[in-house]
Amino acid sequence: MKIILPDDVKVIVSRLISNGYEAYAVGGCVRDSIIRRVPGDWDITTSARPEEVKKLFKHTINTGIQHGTVTVMLHHTGYEVTTYRLDGEYEDGRHPKSVEFTNSLIEDLKRRDFTINAMAYNDETGLVDEFDGREDLRSGIIRCVGNPAERFGEDALRMLRAVRFSAQLGFEIERDTAAAIKELAPSIAKVSKERIHTEFGKILLSPHPEYMGRVYEYGLSRYTLPELDSIAERETALKLAGRVPEKLFFRYASLLYELGADGVRNALKSLKLDNRTVDGAVKLSGLHGMELSDDEKEIRRLASRCGADWFSHALEFEACYYEVTKQKTLAEAAEKARELFKTITDRGDCLDTKNLAIDGAALIACGIQPGKEVGRLLNEALELVLENPEINTRERILELLSLGPTTHK
Repeated sequence: MKIILPDDVKVIVSRLISNGYEAYAVGGCVRDSIIRRVPGDWDITTSARPEEVKKLFKHTINTGIQHGTVTVMLHHTGYEVTTYRLDGEYEDGRHPKSVEFTNSLIEDLKRRDFTINAMAYNDETGLVDEFDGREDLRSGIIRCVGNPAERFGEDALRMLRAVRFSAQLGFEIERDTAAAIKELAPSIAKVSKERIHTEFGKILLSPHPEYMGRVYEYGLSRYTLPELDSIAERETALKLAGRVPEKLFFRYASLLYELGADGVRNALKSLKLDNRTVDGAVKLSGLHGMELSDDEKEIRRLASRCGADWFSHALEFEACYYEVTKQKTLAEAAEKARELFKTITDRGDCLDTKNLAIDGAALIACGIQPGKEVGRLLNEALELVLENPEINTRERILELLSLGPTTHK
């Protein structure tokens, strides 16, 4: 088959070949090209040793030279070029104790995780597919290269990567590969939380976030996100994750809303997620089940307390939840509230003190001493404006606060 290599990749591969070495595009970029996805990056494997690669290119970075990887810079883009290698014994479930370079492409491909990631390509040789990765792509299967227990023993994170690739591609996980995950699930406990939440994020933001159910099914959640095991309405949560917007805080809130705000915070903090994702999921889960009003005044007050952006997110979350759980009346109420809130925001109604027609300086100019009284009056003015948006003018607010021109004199 023919794969269209980017010009820079052609330059790197052809220069290595013209100098007597083997070189191929390898891994995910080959996989994605075959299934007509745009590769995120292009990796190259070669028989040339790192020092030999460095001699052939002007700008290189020693990305992981001890493991045979040099990054070649062309046109401000980096391309990882890695020497064919054999990995020694894995002692920590991630890094080989030693690395031995080899002149065999096939030996190098044997150490890779899944068949669909163990293909190589150059224009001279064509596709090198020793482990039937192309057939597994056709069949929609995630299968380990060789013995699954050995592959997962080398890096336990590969068990989550299997779920991630299945979610991204909509593939099934091959029977022996799945069985090995279930057997070796406890070993995922030694993988760092940062690496785990990276894979979770890719699953949740994939076309199939509901495949997080496989993390539970294979026993991985017990050692990575034990809170998932305690969810009573897991099927609803997984369906909801596939219905809400493609944002990580939405997806985590969908998965864990049953825990409540404090439970969600504790669960996501244990994963060492960033504050924005944690705070967003906590806010959505905390607002879940809020009373849905069809009164503009009440909606303005709720939006003011939550913040306009988060109130909008919460209404969308509620609408999705009631749709998934087939609660027609509440789903209609949520949509009505969303329509009213859009009318409010389109009209430009004031929802916070920052958008009042007066500010602290205006109050001080009226003789109010700086401090708590200024804040109290601004909040009082906001309550008046939330009740009646039309009064949001400097003169009217000051009049209602008894601080108009007559009073001031």
